[in-house]
Amino acid sequence: MKEIQQELKVCGAPSLDELHASPCYQLPPQDRRALAAVIECVEGIPCNPCETSCPQNAITVGEEITALPVVNLEACTGCGICVAACPGLAIYLKKYLFKDDRAYIAFPFEYLPLPKEGETVTMVNRLGESVCEGTVLRVVKIKKMDRTAVIHCSYPNRFYEEVVSIRRLSL
Repeated sequence: MKEIQQELKVCGAPSLDELHASPCYQLPPQDRRALAAVIECVEGIPCNPCETSCPQNAITVGEEITALPVVNLEACTGCGICVAACPGLAIYLKKYLFKDDRAYIAFPFEYLPLPKEGETVTMVNRLGESVCEGTVLRVVKIKKMDRTAVIHCSYPNRFYEEVVSIRRLSL
């Protein structure tokens, strides 16, 4: 794990290898019909807003506040409250089977301008590299988290694990 953590330190984003080695990273099964939280928290830091914000108690950090959060996929309803609550922007909602060959993602977004519903956008990976095109389904702004919008998009599900956000839009 130590060697893998070096990738995060050098690149600024966890690699898929690093995520796969993390005890908190788990993708919802591809046949799951509902959205579920995916946590990409790979470093033990004192943080637990995901746990305290979850109305279903589906996320556990535990007594040791530097422990990595774990999602109980059976309890997670995909409400998305944890997405905007995470100060590290490390939580998404994902669903492999949305429509036909499309996946679904809801992710935190703190840039302006915000995309518009129905807009075609460039979906990106953890390093901000273009992966594919996607469609904005909705943009949710939660009053309590007024600086973090949650963007909901669909995109080709062959890129299910790679996609985490959209390319920042031009002003």
